[in-house]
Amino acid sequence: MFKHILVPVDGSSAAQLAVEKAMGLARAFDSRVSVMFVIDPYPFTGVGSDFAYGQDAYLSAATAEANAAIQTARSVLEAAGVSVDTSVVESHAVWRGVVQTAESGQADLIVMGSHGRSGLERLVLGSVTQAVLSHTRLPVLVVRDVKAGD
Repeated sequence: MFKHILVPVDGSSAAQLAVEKAMGLARAFDSRVSVMFVIDPYPFTGVGSDFAYGQDAYLSAATAEANAAIQTARSVLEAAGVSVDTSVVESHAVWRGVVQTAESGQADLIVMGSHGRSGLERLVLGSVTQAVLSHTRLPVLVVRDVKAGD
């Protein structure tokens, strides 16, 4: 049914739950899984000579975080015998990076975690999952991290 599953990760417990759900689906349908991490290359703006150093430090830290999250997901999937490939994508909006990667990589399912935020917290922090749901034509399986939403 699903030949190619995309799993965006961010190092959170919600993303780890999504990886585990994707693993079960991949084993059931003999699917391959693509794990991705999206880095926003310009999350802040700055002025002056300190900005260049700040940007370089941010990108270095973001890349290290991305590699760690991807390696964790890869280990889980490979241990279960699931075919997996990985990527780190730069995009000015995380949801846009997810949607473009899914559609250009010909995924037929996106499995992603949700922190279960609501109210003011959701308004302030936004919802990547909600934006993906609103902008993709692909089916999306949302795995909610109940503990994170409490």
